[in-house]
Amino acid sequence: MTSSLSLEKYSFGVGDRFAHQAKPQLRACMLAAAQGVDVIPVWNKSHREHAIVGSTPPGVRAAAEAAVRDLDWTRPFHIDADHIRLDTVDPFIETSDFYTLDVADAIGQPAEREALQAFVGRHSELVGSLEIPGIAEPFTTTCSDIEKIAAKYLNAVQEAGVLYRHIESAKGAGKFITEVSMDETDQPQTPAELLVILAAIADEKIPAQTIAPKFTGRFNKGVDYVGDVEQFEKEFNEDLAVIAHAVNEYELPKNLKLSVHSGSDKFSIYAPIRRALARTGAGIHVKTAGTNWLEEVIGLAEGQGDGLKMAKEIYGKALADIEALCAPYATVIDIDYDRLPAIAEVGNWSAEQFVAALRHDQACKQYNPNLRQLLHVGYKVAAKMGDRYLEMLNACEPSVARNVTENLYERHLKPLFIG
Repeated sequence: MTSSLSLEKYSFGVGDRFAHQAKPQLRACMLAAAQGVDVIPVWNKSHREHAIVGSTPPGVRAAAEAAVRDLDWTRPFHIDADHIRLDTVDPFIETSDFYTLDVADAIGQPAEREALQAFVGRHSELVGSLEIPGIAEPFTTTCSDIEKIAAKYLNAVQEAGVLYRHIESAKGAGKFITEVSMDETDQPQTPAELLVILAAIADEKIPAQTIAPKFTGRFNKGVDYVGDVEQFEKEFNEDLAVIAHAVNEYELPKNLKLSVHSGSDKFSIYAPIRRALARTGAGIHVKTAGTNWLEEVIGLAEGQGDGLKMAKEIYGKALADIEALCAPYATVIDIDYDRLPAIAEVGNWSAEQFVAALRHDQACKQYNPNLRQLLHVGYKVAAKMGDRYLEMLNACEPSVARNVTENLYERHLKPLFIG
């Protein structure tokens, strides 16, 4: 199974809430390129983000193309319609060339009995003792095991197929990159489960170039990975092995690779990922979003004066509306409300104190992951400010841009791909 538009080996999803940081983000990729590592930027934005901010899909492409032109970037770049569904995809058709198919709601919804039986009948190779190079021990499955796994995931993959074909009918085969998202489920997929998912993707003739499985641990927004790093490394390496096996077994795209969602700021797992990529030669897609918005707030604070006042105002309004802001993100944030500083306290902070609390520097005693997570979901406060916020971004552009580039390169691209 081939796809004409091919995603490069290393790609990085660079979310940009307010479409003002395309050039600073691209500069980070240019710094990596100067070290001999090509990391391709993929500007991603979801329907939900557009609705909150009041932006539209064409604006994402316009900002990316302006950055590419102004910085003379000659390598590829892509525009991701992030976490798209059948009822929200159409506005993205014209300007996106990367689609993250979100079928989370269909996971666990049983497929039709006939479809399940047909799947098991087609895939006798999934039954028995399976030896996959790169996985230490063979694992054994029965027909009942495969049917149980398919009962959980087959309907979701079929829904992904419907969505893929809808996009294909509008754009044409080979004109876009497809990612299948399977990360929003209760437990990490076992090797057998991932193999069943990939077999089903092949049956649906989806030329998936990335797949986002569920990993162990918590991938909370804007903060470090929470969980057993050794277990994550084991799962990550097993997933790489399953993908390599499935590519050969089912003729999936040769460049099919893992996608790590909410991958920004997960510093604890970057070294295990880098080791695995070096050992196997595999590629990876890492999806980020809010980390760049947080660097905007840091840049405002460092700008002193009105910029610092606005940063404090954003925190104050976020704290005042904390329940409503956090509710949609309940499964991906862990905020200890007792460790959030009072509005009056933050009002007396210097720029240095505000930045120290917000910047993701775990060696800094003043760093406050609770404040950071609240501000991560607090971009809705800035969205309501409208032009006043955007004008302040422009006024503080030097400090904002410096922080966005430094954060993306030094804390993300460098430890992931350069070391």
